[in-house]
Amino acid sequence: MNSQIKSKLTSHPALVPIYAALIAFFTYSCMYAFRKPFTAATFDGLYLWGLKYKDVLIITQLIGYTLSKFLGIKLVAEMKSKNRGRNIILLVAFAALSLLFFAVTPDPYNIVFLFLNGIPLGMVWGIVFSFLEGRKATEFMGAVLAVSFIFSSGFVKSVGKWLMVSQEISQWWMPIATAMIFALPMLLFVYLLEQVPLPTEADIAQRTLRQPMQSEERKAYIRAYLPGIIALVVAYVALTIIRDFRDNFAADIWQELGQNNAAIFTATEVPVSLAVLGMMSLLMLVKDNLLALQINHIIVGLGFVLAGVSTYLFTHGYISAFQWMVFNGLGLYMGYVPFNVVFFERKIAAIGKPANVGFLMYVADSFGYLGSVGILLFKNLGSGSISYSSFFIDAIYLVSVIGIVFMGFSLLYFNRKIKSIHG
Repeated sequence: MNSQIKSKLTSHPALVPIYAALIAFFTYSCMYAFRKPFTAATFDGLYLWGLKYKDVLIITQLIGYTLSKFLGIKLVAEMKSKNRGRNIILLVAFAALSLLFFAVTPDPYNIVFLFLNGIPLGMVWGIVFSFLEGRKATEFMGAVLAVSFIFSSGFVKSVGKWLMVSQEISQWWMPIATAMIFALPMLLFVYLLEQVPLPTEADIAQRTLRQPMQSEERKAYIRAYLPGIIALVVAYVALTIIRDFRDNFAADIWQELGQNNAAIFTATEVPVSLAVLGMMSLLMLVKDNLLALQINHIIVGLGFVLAGVSTYLFTHGYISAFQWMVFNGLGLYMGYVPFNVVFFERKIAAIGKPANVGFLMYVADSFGYLGSVGILLFKNLGSGSISYSSFFIDAIYLVSVIGIVFMGFSLLYFNRKIKSIHG
């Protein structure tokens, strides 16, 4: 069966983007069931070190996830194509085992298992995306993959909420129960992902060869483009902080806004998913890599604008809470998705030197999630009296300004740098 699938895809290359996009989407969607369901619980009445227990759990898992991103700078950047599927399964299995121990271990001692749960999961994205990068249709495939972490985060939280409300599963057992629902589909989709053929010669000619990057190659790449990389990382850190806060505390924000419907998570994320998918897919039509990189900068910048403007409209009573969550989600993901899909993809292609997206993405991601840990600690230790929704509103205003400034600098820097490289 292995050779039949791969042989058919190789014989019909037009099928590869659609097949790879869908399988990558379902694979990464399943991963979310091992990471995010616990955030659908509120753990009301539980505190540790003077903090809400849910906040401690989120911070603890995020520290593990951040460590994973720093490990990924080396491990994902150097990973060869052999055994990528096996590596995904091993990482997810470790995360599932951690959720089991989280369920059976009494609080507060079970927090250590959410830390362990986060460590392997941060590397899954880089491995999955390595099946897609360096192709003429990477924008389309990457956009579909990116929709998974918009849609799936809401979807698995809806599943988790359903298990607690309708099936009366406790908030401690709900995370592993949700994960087990997706365990067999995860195995199937990883197997199918391994059937994706390697990039063709035409792909390599248009998008540059993708290969593992060793330590000296990584250092040289950073030195060559340091100012631009710093600007992109700062903008991405701002995006990650606010996007992750929204994702982790959506249940709490909605509760403060008077909503406690399990379906609300999915209802707000579906329109965002479709809109972002459409925008990113259209970039596939842009053949010129420098032009595509410029357009990506503009999309990200407009995303920051939309997040800020929609927040202003909501706080002044011009739009409803539901509309605000849709529009701020769209704005944030207009920034976040290009980074995770095509920003570094097109940057590598425009520069024209062999590299891989995993290295650049994990440099940005590691600092992004480190910033996310920092803002959670600040919220809980320095601004504990401020509601989640009020904190979220203030943070969006600040992030919007930072993002617009640094994306503007990055656009000017890489436009000049790449033109000088190619004369």
